Amino acid sequence: MLSDSTTAGPADRIRPLCVDLDGALIKSDSLFDAICLFVRRYPARFWQLPMWLASGRARLKAEVARHAPLDAARLPYNTELLRYLQTERREGRQLYLTTGADGSLAGRVAAHLGIFSEVLASDGVTNLTSTKKLACLKARFSEFDYIGNSRADLPLLASARQAMVANPTLGLRLAMRLRKIPVARSFEDRRPLPQTLVKAARVHQWAKNVLLVVPLLLSHKLGPGSIGAVIAAFFCFSFMASANYLVNDMLDIGSDRRHPAKRFRPFAAGDLQVSTGLVLVLVLVAASVAILPWLPRAFVMWLAIYIVSTTAYSFYLKRIALVDVLMLSGLYTLRLLAGGAATGTEISHWLAGFSIFLFLSLAMVKRFSELENLRERGITATHGRGYLVDDLEQVRCFGTSCATASVVVFSLYISRSDVEALYRHSGRLWLIVPLMLFWLYRVWLLGSRGEMDDDPVVFALRDRVSLAVGVGVLAVAIFAL
Repeated sequence: MLSDSTTAGPADRIRPLCVDLDGALIKSDSLFDAICLFVRRYPARFWQLPMWLASGRARLKAEVARHAPLDAARLPYNTELLRYLQTERREGRQLYLTTGADGSLAGRVAAHLGIFSEVLASDGVTNLTSTKKLACLKARFSEFDYIGNSRADLPLLASARQAMVANPTLGLRLAMRLRKIPVARSFEDRRPLPQTLVKAARVHQWAKNVLLVVPLLLSHKLGPGSIGAVIAAFFCFSFMASANYLVNDMLDIGSDRRHPAKRFRPFAAGDLQVSTGLVLVLVLVAASVAILPWLPRAFVMWLAIYIVSTTAYSFYLKRIALVDVLMLSGLYTLRLLAGGAATGTEISHWLAGFSIFLFLSLAMVKRFSELENLRERGITATHGRGYLVDDLEQVRCFGTSCATASVVVFSLYISRSDVEALYRHSGRLWLIVPLMLFWLYRVWLLGSRGEMDDDPVVFALRDRVSLAVGVGVLAVAIFAL
């Protein structure tokens, strides 16, 4: 275990304290964060990144920092370390921000915090990391203390009078133990990795993929083969959906850090590195692809359409008002079509029409809730979206009308004569209508009160009233058989 000493004494404060930025003072890697922001802003210019890298890592950092500057005020700072540095500064100690990050970003960080005497950083030509950083510090100081977090900091920690670490990587921990480098102090500010990975993959959102089972249930043709196929389809779709959520969150780092709730997402909060996220994406995609040989080609087609649609949504369509909610409702309906393809179950036009209106209403209530929260905070427009707070009442109108339309479509469906082939007492299905109206209008009522902070589908699986309504609908359906 890393040991922590007491706070530095007067003699220690005479020595300059040099602090690394990436992974230490801030919990994330600024280069990867900036690349995500660059790709979000200029997706068609992605090809420039390897060209800049070919000219050296320092050139890459400088160009990315110039085209996609990070907001220093919203970076995920290590709060434990920052409090320590502020205390040391008040005691008169000279603090130096020594980082491999580009000088433009380091300068903004120093200006924002106001605690550093000087900044030593990469300049577009020299990548100030590892031994190059050590040579720079030795040329300026006879001795120094240093705070780092990764193996690249090992030469500096070995040469420092006092070696301190902040959110150290496993590789650094092991290397320091092998070289018997004593740790004067450790600053930990990061959530446990397993919990963070589950949160980043949004496993709770897998609940949406239960829609793949709906066509099979409505067909009343359950069998071992079809049940196995739909289970395989569920996990295949869920793995790919989680990969999409990860990519979306990495691209949205900049806007998420401006949001009062989304800033706590793993990438925005710095609890998960973008590099780790990319590895997790590859693992999830590989797991999804490994299941595909067990599923029909028609399912593969719908999964491919889902991937293309979500990619287009993440890069561009989510910023266009109305198009974004139409896409979201379409993705819900696509899950029904994929579930039908996995089990060879035909999807009726009635089910498709019902789902489009229903999920369009739920997508609208999500946007409505976001606008309602912005209005309460005195903000007039969404960041990264195409809506204004002035659109609030229009969105409410769109959403409630779609909710009513979905119930109308359902009512017309259960009035058809062919429903009697599936239900001996089809007239009892009318009991579902008031349950649907109650639940949909309650969702909109909660949204109007600002109490709908989660995705409505996920909310339904956590809300006791919603679960009770779901049990009621299921009971009526069984009662009608």
